[in-house]
Amino acid sequence: MTNHSFCYSDERFADIQMLRYRLNGFENLSLQQKQLIYYLSKAALYGRDITFDQFGRYNLRIRKVLEVIYKDMRIPRDNQDFRELTVYLKRLWFSSGIHHHYGCDKFKPGFSRQFFHECLQTVDARQLPLEERQTVEELFNELAPVIFDEQILPKRVNKADGVDLITTSACNYYQGVTQEEVENYYSAFSQRDESEPPSYGLNTTLVKENGIIREEVWSANGRYSNAIRHIIFWLEKAANVAENDEQKDTIETLVNYYQTGDLHLFDKYSIKWLQEGDARVDFINGFIEVYGDPLGIKGSWEGLVEYVDLEATIRTQAISDNAQWFEDHSPVDPRFKKTIVRGVSARVICAAMLGGDEYPSTAIGINLPNADWIRSQYGSKSITISNITDAYNKAAHGNGFREEFVKEQKMLDFIAKYSDICDDLHTDLHECLGHGSGQLLPGTSPDALKSYGNVIEEARADLFGLYYIADEKLVELGLLPDNEAYKAQYFTYMLNGCMTQLARIELGCQIEEAHMRNRALIARWCLEHSRHMRLSVKNGQHELEIDDFQELRRLIAKLLAEIQRIKSEGDYEAARQLVETYAVNIDTDLHTEVLERYRKLNLAPYKGFINPWLLPVFDERGEIADIQVNYSESYDHQMMRYSSEYSTLI
Repeated sequence: MTNHSFCYSDERFADIQMLRYRLNGFENLSLQQKQLIYYLSKAALYGRDITFDQFGRYNLRIRKVLEVIYKDMRIPRDNQDFRELTVYLKRLWFSSGIHHHYGCDKFKPGFSRQFFHECLQTVDARQLPLEERQTVEELFNELAPVIFDEQILPKRVNKADGVDLITTSACNYYQGVTQEEVENYYSAFSQRDESEPPSYGLNTTLVKENGIIREEVWSANGRYSNAIRHIIFWLEKAANVAENDEQKDTIETLVNYYQTGDLHLFDKYSIKWLQEGDARVDFINGFIEVYGDPLGIKGSWEGLVEYVDLEATIRTQAISDNAQWFEDHSPVDPRFKKTIVRGVSARVICAAMLGGDEYPSTAIGINLPNADWIRSQYGSKSITISNITDAYNKAAHGNGFREEFVKEQKMLDFIAKYSDICDDLHTDLHECLGHGSGQLLPGTSPDALKSYGNVIEEARADLFGLYYIADEKLVELGLLPDNEAYKAQYFTYMLNGCMTQLARIELGCQIEEAHMRNRALIARWCLEHSRHMRLSVKNGQHELEIDDFQELRRLIAKLLAEIQRIKSEGDYEAARQLVETYAVNIDTDLHTEVLERYRKLNLAPYKGFINPWLLPVFDERGEIADIQVNYSESYDHQMMRYSSEYSTLI
């Protein structure tokens, strides 16, 4: 498919617009690099069922049942019930479960319970995920309440203040335990005197049976073993075509970790991954981010395969080369700064395959590892995903969003001129430096902020990026064209945090997702403390006005200093006060207005991606001679194919 004919936008359903991303420059990679990407991509896809199960104990069985119905041609299709069932299934695929991928609320099915019952009676029972001696009627009685009753498992991740976050969350990381029991169990680990503590609990399910609490380890010989063994198989094939010995050793260490579940091996792998040489191909594969756990302990499974965008990496290299300067000039208390910044590595990459918690909706930037002691001693690796942001930008061109919410033509022109470069640069600063900046005081537990830790950490990284995007150092480094460009980022960021991100939230709900809470916290705190930023009402509509951008930068510096203090000291109560005051509740009138204005644009507030289909081309000896990239696969075909080819747990 040639570049000029590539279509970034695909189908739309519910509140979701599906996009495609292009593998720019893939054809110029060596055969060995293409093979490596192919094998790593297979490993990235074989973890899919793990993510579904982690996000809810019924997700895999509901997915299987709906897919059996969806492909059975005896089911009447030309009716509203079937059309609504199809939308529900597509949403389930997108979110790796029955709860919204961002808001965490359970989907409301548009098809009837009776129709669901009739479908189960029609399909071949041998295709259904029936447990031993279970009848079709018993399967219906088991799953129907989970799908249709709003009071059953209403939220995947509950972050409401003052309730038991474990027993009120539908995520499948804990069984039979309360929040107090979980916190008591892991507090014993956090009190150990360890200079290099592993992320205890990251790769286990905590269960209580017969009054005894224990961990079920996710490994090749434990929970999720069948999926993990398939991941290992493809990782071992990838190791055989690694670009260098360092990369081969890194992959083999990851395999050893998967085989044993030993978190010390995961840390060893993470350090090796950080210290790899100049390999063009890279990947993420494992139990990584903890946003899906209300207590921020358990890692959801994710996979990402990537290769370096050589030209764009020049930008991030300039940032990482000056990491010590940025740390030294940060507006935070010197006690919380790193004396020596170690191992900051930053690259712009092209995604080649998304998997698990990175699919279909993915991050545009990533900074790893998450362990504070590794960051302190060895540094971190940051990536910005250029072909994903490119797809977002091209798909959004001319959609009318900016014109609806930014009424001043001068600011519109300014945003059009600078927004793309500032967005990329802010992501770079957030990932490359923000997450890697600062340090905990001795004796402060990395888990001291508990359920508020993720929001505080994202706010810290965002504030770091916002503070420095207005610094003349970026002009000096050639990363921004002038000292005025940052204003585009300040305006769009504050507009999003105060108003426009509300288009993603259902009326009557609170802000739940950590990144959305982070943006609301920053924007609303600045709005309250600023004398020169306001939401004014003109012609019955709210508009953002900023008269003094340097005052706003001073506020950002002040908030960054406080957020860093909270993290460094582990000040749980201050974190709670900030988040609950600025990042949770929504003004109903403003929310209603934003939803109405957004609805007129006929846009989907959420975006996700259809993966390219990597197809090996074999020579006469049966060996891989090339990897073909196919962009023509439809969303439902890809999802049904994945369920057929990569289903390991059901």
